[in-house]
Amino acid sequence: MTQSQTEPGDTAASVRDRILQTAGDLFYREGTRAIGVDLIVERAGVAKTSLYRHFRTKDDLIEAFLHNEDRDFWAQWDAVSTAHIGQPAQELDAQLEWIGERVARPGYRGCPQINIAAEYADEAHPARKVAVAHKAELRRRLAALASEMGMADPHHFALQMSVVIDGALSSGRALHQTGPVSFLQGIARTISATSLLSKAAAGR
Repeated sequence: MTQSQTEPGDTAASVRDRILQTAGDLFYREGTRAIGVDLIVERAGVAKTSLYRHFRTKDDLIEAFLHNEDRDFWAQWDAVSTAHIGQPAQELDAQLEWIGERVARPGYRGCPQINIAAEYADEAHPARKVAVAHKAELRRRLAALASEMGMADPHHFALQMSVVIDGALSSGRALHQTGPVSFLQGIARTISATSLLSKAAAGR
C-alpha cells in the first residue's frame, strides 16, 4: 500500500496499528537499526506526519513494538497456566513446549527482547528497559512454578532455566538436533530432579 492508497475513512487507531504492524515486521526481520522511518511509512502506506502523530520518535515506535511482543508472549503463557492450575510440573512442561514450538516456527529470527538488548547497550533506552523487565518477569514466573513444585531453591532454578530458555531462543533449531521442545523439556527435568533430590537430602 502506498500513501495514495490510504483509505480516507481510516481511523486513528487503524493507522496506528498499521504503522506498528509494519514496523514490527520489519524490525523483527532486519533489526531496528537497519530500518528507517521512510521505509516504514512507505510500506505502511501513510504519511510521515501520521507516523510522528502516533510515535514521537523512532525509539517510541521500537518500544511499542517490544510491548506488543511482550503482551503476545505473556498472553500465551497465561493461557497455558490457566489450563494447568494446581499442576506446576505439567504446566512447566507445557510452557516449555509452546516456547520450543515458537523457536521452531518458520521465519523465526530469535527472541525480540534479546535482539533489542543486543542492539542497545544503553540501560536507559526505553526498549531495553522493556526487554530487561521481560526477562525479570520470566524468572519470577519460573521461580513461582519451582516453589509450587517444592524445589530446594526456586530462585536458583529460575535463573538456571531462564538461561537455558534464552539459549534456545537465541540459537533456534541450530543446536537442538532433537528439536527445541525436547531440548528444553529434557534439561528442565534434569534440573528439577537435581533440585528435588537436594531438598530431600537436606531434610534427612
